[in-house]
Amino acid sequence: MDGSPAAQPIKCLVWDLDNTLWDGVLLEGPVSLRADSAELIRILDGHGVLHAIASQGDYAAAWEQLTVFGLADYFLCPHIDWTAKSNSLAEISQSLNLGLDTFAFVDDQAYERAEVSHAHPEVLCVDARQDLLNLLDHPRLRPGPQTPERGRRRHMYQQDFKRRAAEELFDGPATEFQASLGMELSIFPAQTEDLGRVEELVARTSQLNSTGYDYTLDELDAFRQSSDHLMLVAELNDRFGWYGKVGLVVVEVGESVWTLKLLVVSCRVMSRGVGVTLLSEIMRRARDAGARLQAEFRHTGRNRIMMVTYRFAGFREVFRDDDHVLLEHDLEKNVAMPAHIEVIDTGRDRLTAP
Repeated sequence: MDGSPAAQPIKCLVWDLDNTLWDGVLLEGPVSLRADSAELIRILDGHGVLHAIASQGDYAAAWEQLTVFGLADYFLCPHIDWTAKSNSLAEISQSLNLGLDTFAFVDDQAYERAEVSHAHPEVLCVDARQDLLNLLDHPRLRPGPQTPERGRRRHMYQQDFKRRAAEELFDGPATEFQASLGMELSIFPAQTEDLGRVEELVARTSQLNSTGYDYTLDELDAFRQSSDHLMLVAELNDRFGWYGKVGLVVVEVGESVWTLKLLVVSCRVMSRGVGVTLLSEIMRRARDAGARLQAEFRHTGRNRIMMVTYRFAGFREVFRDDDHVLLEHDLEKNVAMPAHIEVIDTGRDRLTAP
């Protein structure tokens, strides 16, 4: 496999079609589905890896053939046209709100892989003829713990596309559209059965992770069981469906100071106000406990938006050491809760300070 290595797990496989997904060139005659390609798509879909298309050809003919093969529903953001494939990958990345360093591109042509690699060196390029059979063994594609979110990731993206389409048709301001979604955010203490998704959130989320620390499952479980910590999980629903568990907070609870050790929000809900809502909940509890509230932040090169979130909520910097920053909130003013989110089932009696 060519392409520069990266630490991020692969979240999306982008496929060429002719002589890659199927044998033959569709515009020249009949094609036959490659069984190994179809099996790989189904297996990785079950593991939460998304699939998209960047292929040159006639869209209508290709989509009809994908439908005949029973694979059309597996693909998000199909780009089947005559543009450069590097441009298609950039547009797919933007549509899915995923960094290109979490993408792999599968193509049989060395020229096409080189074109993508030149434009996007962070993309893992895969030779469809030599490397496809070994792709399941690639360390960046090894599945983690099976979770409900992992198995339904494609469906959740499809729901999100419906939200976007509804927003484009909505005649009114964005605030009114968000209010029409009927968003409900449940905030509750992490349980044993949540740990698989908690680990996945920490491992997969880079833009909306306040410290970027890669905690292990055992470390996260230790936080969950610790009498000196609160680990809270946020789960979001709206009228289009279930987003899954989309937020995580770990707070070190002291007698006089509470310290936010970790705030993680799924990139899929970046604009929904989940981060501010979680911060507001922690601020309320710290204030009720008579404690000061601080937050750790570490610049990772990708998570600037988390600093913006803290600043927007009223946190100020009190200490800095290179990329490590300590923030504090005076708790005199409440952060404005997003009006379009209803917080439910918070289990507040269980969330009081130990």
